[in-house]
Amino acid sequence: MSEKNSIEFKVWGRYALFTDPLTRIGGEKCSYHIPTYESLKGIAKSIYWKPTFIWVIDEVRVMKRIRTQTKGTKPLKYSSGGNDLSIYTFLADVEYQVRAHFEWNLRHPEMAQDRIEGKHYVIAQRMLERGGRQDIFLGTRDCQGYVVPCDFGSGGSHYDEDGQFAYGLMFHGFDYPDETGNAELHARFCRPVMSNGCIRFERPEQCTIRKFIRPMHAKLFGNDQWQSVDKELFEIGG
Repeated sequence: MSEKNSIEFKVWGRYALFTDPLTRIGGEKCSYHIPTYESLKGIAKSIYWKPTFIWVIDEVRVMKRIRTQTKGTKPLKYSSGGNDLSIYTFLADVEYQVRAHFEWNLRHPEMAQDRIEGKHYVIAQRMLERGGRQDIFLGTRDCQGYVVPCDFGSGGSHYDEDGQFAYGLMFHGFDYPDETGNAELHARFCRPVMSNGCIRFERPEQCTIRKFIRPMHAKLFGNDQWQSVDKELFEIGG
């Protein structure tokens, strides 16, 4: 992993809701105790992303004590419209340190000329310093988050001396066609282990448990549908 494709950031918020999206259509929801790989990947993409590359989450560090809070919510009824009353169990007062890096998406050959590592790195760092290019959410749009750069491993975590804890089978993320080359959408699962507050995620291709969701086709981008990294860097004053 190159130093010029890696970012480290702190993300925090009042609430978080990390769930298995296959089972969260309506009804009551209960958060996992730790962030999912897909949710952290979504945060990295909100900081800065282009189809040119794929974010890979290397590690997350849980900084504050894990605690939950139950609240009544009024989600939309998908069948008949209107609202219903449901009980959601959120994580409360969360803070994490995250280390991630990007790799070229070779499924998009039309963007080969955009693979300039140093320039994407500069933009990612600047967007991180600005709090992200898009709004940051902790698992769901109901949970606003905030990001700043950090040195991964700095400061004390509530779990620094707690040893290992296995979480069992958890949702890891989605296999999208534009990343895998297969015309199918799959959900993948893993068994993460937290060691003294740190969780080192398996890479997507290392996950062995998958569930087929539906057929899906990758999108190719024409030259008029994306902006080169040179132009983006120029526009932000690079």
